[in-house]
Amino acid sequence: MIAVGSPPGRRRLVAVTVAVVLALVVAVGVGLGVGPTPIAPGRILGALFSLAGVGHSTLTPLQATIVWQLRAPRLVLGLVAGSMLAVAGASYQGVFRNPLADPYLLGVAAGAGLGATLAITRYGLGGAIPTWTPWLAFVGALVAVVATWLIGGRSLRSTPATLLLAGVAVSALLTSVQTYLQQQASAQSIARVYIWLLGSLASASWHSVAVVAPYVAGSLVVCLFAARALDVMSVGDEEARSLGIQVRYVRWIVVAAASLGTSAIVSAAGLIGFVGIIVPHIIRLVVGVSYRRIVPLSLLFGAAFLVLADTVARTVMAPSELPLGVVTALLGAPVFVIILGWRRPT
Repeated sequence: MIAVGSPPGRRRLVAVTVAVVLALVVAVGVGLGVGPTPIAPGRILGALFSLAGVGHSTLTPLQATIVWQLRAPRLVLGLVAGSMLAVAGASYQGVFRNPLADPYLLGVAAGAGLGATLAITRYGLGGAIPTWTPWLAFVGALVAVVATWLIGGRSLRSTPATLLLAGVAVSALLTSVQTYLQQQASAQSIARVYIWLLGSLASASWHSVAVVAPYVAGSLVVCLFAARALDVMSVGDEEARSLGIQVRYVRWIVVAAASLGTSAIVSAAGLIGFVGIIVPHIIRLVVGVSYRRIVPLSLLFGAAFLVLADTVARTVMAPSELPLGVVTALLGAPVFVIILGWRRPT
């Protein structure tokens, strides 16, 4: 269970908020300007201001094509994916009162992955993402989280460890089914699923952004408005009920919203691990345990983190790319180990 302590001062909160916003601004500039064809920050800034009707863009036609048709949709999808995964992780941690919970440890990503794999291998045409793919991924995600909760979370004797072990078991089962589907698919579908499993924003387009944006927007709104209820639920279900919180209703609404947003991201960008657990942990360490602070700051910091990680993925081995999931794992796994080492037994 997450203990409720005294929150840090307002000055620290303001400083952290400013730092996170600055990190997001830097990430946007880096995402648009860094690449095989570098573009000066002044030109990027001028192009962004020109969108608001201030001044005019000095980008050449080639640079404009690179920025608005290649890097901009990839940047936007990275911002959307990073914010959703981080907020989903924070929401799961609040719902289950378990700071180790995230979409991957609870099996949600495996369920969404199974649904998206089914869409790609059975119904994908020409490499395009069917517009209903997030719904199929959502069904898989919801099945996974329900199974995890029924196996390891509903018993009165359940602990965070049993919940996580149940998530591992559910993930293993769904991953095996996903592997079976790949074995039955065509070579082209298998190649696409393999690339997708490693996580990547390389295929980002304005179409893929438009497909996932409505699901993510709705999910983020629900999770943000639920932050106050998550604070109350952190003291325990009985105490929360005595304060007027409908615990079961709030729990499933938040789980459904976080699962929907996660499944939409998984369907478009593949499996991108560690964002949902590392980002909320870092925010929690600096601003305290209140979800009214953790959730919005995780949204901003998660977006910046994933865009910067994607920049590393597409530039460190240019002209080749590292899978984005590999980069987030390389950055996130050591942090995860350090956090586990710092945690005191309860």
